[in-house]
Amino acid sequence: MKNLNRRRFLTISAAACSLPMRAVAAAPPARWRGIALGAQATLQISGVTQTQANPIFMAVENELSRLEGIFSLYLEMSEIARLNSTGYLAAPSHELLEVLSISNMLNTASDGAFDPTVQSLWQASVTADNAGSATGWKYLQYNSKRVEFTHPDTAKMGLTLNGIAQGYITDKIAELLRHKGLTDVLVDFGEIVASGQRSTGQDWRIGIKAPDQQLIKKMTMANRALATSAPIVPVGNGAQPSPHIFSPNADLRLQHGLVSISAPTAAIADGLSTACCLLSEHQIQAALDQIPGTKVEVLQSL
Repeated sequence: MKNLNRRRFLTISAAACSLPMRAVAAAPPARWRGIALGAQATLQISGVTQTQANPIFMAVENELSRLEGIFSLYLEMSEIARLNSTGYLAAPSHELLEVLSISNMLNTASDGAFDPTVQSLWQASVTADNAGSATGWKYLQYNSKRVEFTHPDTAKMGLTLNGIAQGYITDKIAELLRHKGLTDVLVDFGEIVASGQRSTGQDWRIGIKAPDQQLIKKMTMANRALATSAPIVPVGNGAQPSPHIFSPNADLRLQHGLVSISAPTAAIADGLSTACCLLSEHQIQAALDQIPGTKVEVLQSL
């Protein structure tokens, strides 16, 4: 699993292509830029002017703020922060329970590679105190009334949804826009949801870039999601890069330097791209076979 404040050194660019000379010029999409869970986020809406879109963008910002109050590791009173602080959370939100349910499905499909209880491993990498960490998806129990760690030493447990929350939030913003009757949108919050088409009547153009900004693949998408994970990213000043996707057990190790997955939802694409960094090609295919509509778009070994 990945630590979000480093994960977004990876850039997934979503850019409109140039029109053919014979095409009729179309109005540019309304655009918004901001921050989602500490990452750069952009939004494009076809068929409305910038002025018409401004109230919509305000609603998007309000929804982002609400969702960060659930999933952010760095907001003291977020649901995740309170769970990690005390070992339990009463009255969890519907959104948190939904993400935990998707996480459980991904954990099963990936044979344990997707495991959000690796937060303690990231903390240990910062403090160099491996003795203070414990992992295991089986030690997280949840229902509509309570989420809690059941490990014998609860203080050693921690939960991070950074390997799926960015995608889930992307899905929720796309859903918000659909409820407002907006069907031609491109949501790029690190993970991408491409709905409908561009104002030119063409599918959205997507570019997948490596951490060094090299363009790896161009593709078009409509009514589909994409996520890319790179476990080791360059750092400046000659510093030695360190992984930010952690293996939940000794049987798994980093095998790929970049994985890009497309799927029906950004949450699924996000979680799979994270887990697949730890899986062989055979294991990746076995995981994807269990989740309809998923596809490897880019796979690069370390």
